[in-house]
Amino acid sequence: MTPREALLVVNPVAGTRSKRGLGETVAEMLAARDMKVMTVMTEGPGHGRDLALKAISEGCDTIIAAGGDGTVNEIASAIVHTQATLGIIPLGSGNGLARSLGIPQDVGEAVRIIGSGHEMRCDRGMVNGKPFYCTFGVGFDAAVSEKFASMKRRGRITYIRSVIREFLKYRSQPYAISIGGKVITERAFLIAAANASQYGNNAYIAPQAKLSDGLLDLIVIHDGSPLSTVKVGVDLLTGYIDRNTRIDTFRISNAIITRLDAGPVHLDGDPQSMGTNLEIECDASSLTVFAPEKEAEFKPIVSPLRSMLSDIRYDVRAQIEKLRGGE
Repeated sequence: MTPREALLVVNPVAGTRSKRGLGETVAEMLAARDMKVMTVMTEGPGHGRDLALKAISEGCDTIIAAGGDGTVNEIASAIVHTQATLGIIPLGSGNGLARSLGIPQDVGEAVRIIGSGHEMRCDRGMVNGKPFYCTFGVGFDAAVSEKFASMKRRGRITYIRSVIREFLKYRSQPYAISIGGKVITERAFLIAAANASQYGNNAYIAPQAKLSDGLLDLIVIHDGSPLSTVKVGVDLLTGYIDRNTRIDTFRISNAIITRLDAGPVHLDGDPQSMGTNLEIECDASSLTVFAPEKEAEFKPIVSPLRSMLSDIRYDVRAQIEKLRGGE
C-alpha cells in the first residue's frame, strides 16, 4: 500500500512550548498508520496558508497544523471546500478549536487522534468575507486580543495580564444588531459570534455551541457594573455564562453588526481592522477535520474542571521531561 502523504506545518513562535523534535515524533507515530509526513516551519503571517495550498495542489490530502488558533485558521482556510483533512496539534496559548473538538493538549494524544482516521465535518464563520473557525469578537475581547498581540512574551500568564489591564480601562460601546430583519440597539461590553464553545484556555463563551450544526451562537454581553462584569468572567470559566442575566444568546445563520467606530475585531484571537458594518454568516459543513470519535457532553463546572486538571497534569509532565532533558 502506498503511504498517505501528510504535511505538518509548524508555527515555531506559537505558544511557549518547545517544537524541537516535533517533526520526527509525528512522523514516527504516523508511520505506523501508513502515513508519510513532511515537516515545514512557517516564516511569518500567511505562510501556513500558502504552504497548505501548495501541498493540496500537489495532491496532499492531510495537512496538520501545529500551533495555536491563528495557525489553524490559516491552514483551515486553505483546506475548506477541498478533499483534504485538517489535523490539529495544539501548541498555542489558548487552543480554542482543539479544546472544543476534544483534542488533548498532549502532543502524543493529539497525534493518535489524527492516526485514528476519524473525521468530522465542521462549519466555519465568515465576517466581511474573512473566516473564523472558533470565535469572532468585537468590543472587550477584541481589545484584549490587540493588547496580547503586542506583548513580547506569549503564554497563559501574559494573556491573563492583558485581560486584567484592559478590564480596568475598557468602556462599553453602542451597537445595532440586525438578525432576521429585526434590529436590536444595544450598549454592549462585547459581542461574540461563536462557532466553537470557547475562546480557549477553558473560557466558555458559548457552552452549547456545536461545530457541525450549521449555525453560529451570537452572544451579547450587556453593559453593567464592574462587579457584574466580574461575575460574567466567573461564569465564563465555570460554563454557566449562558444563564447569566446580563447575556443574550441568539442562534444565527447570518447577522449584521453596525458600530460607530471602526475599532479592532478579532478572528480566532487574531486582531484585525474592519469597517463599521460587520456582516456575519455561517458557512456550513465546509471543513473536514480529524476529531475524537465520541463527542464529550458539556457539563458546567465538571467539564471546565476536568479540562483544567488535564492541563495541570500535562504541564507537570512537560516540566519533568524538560528537567530530565537538561540533565
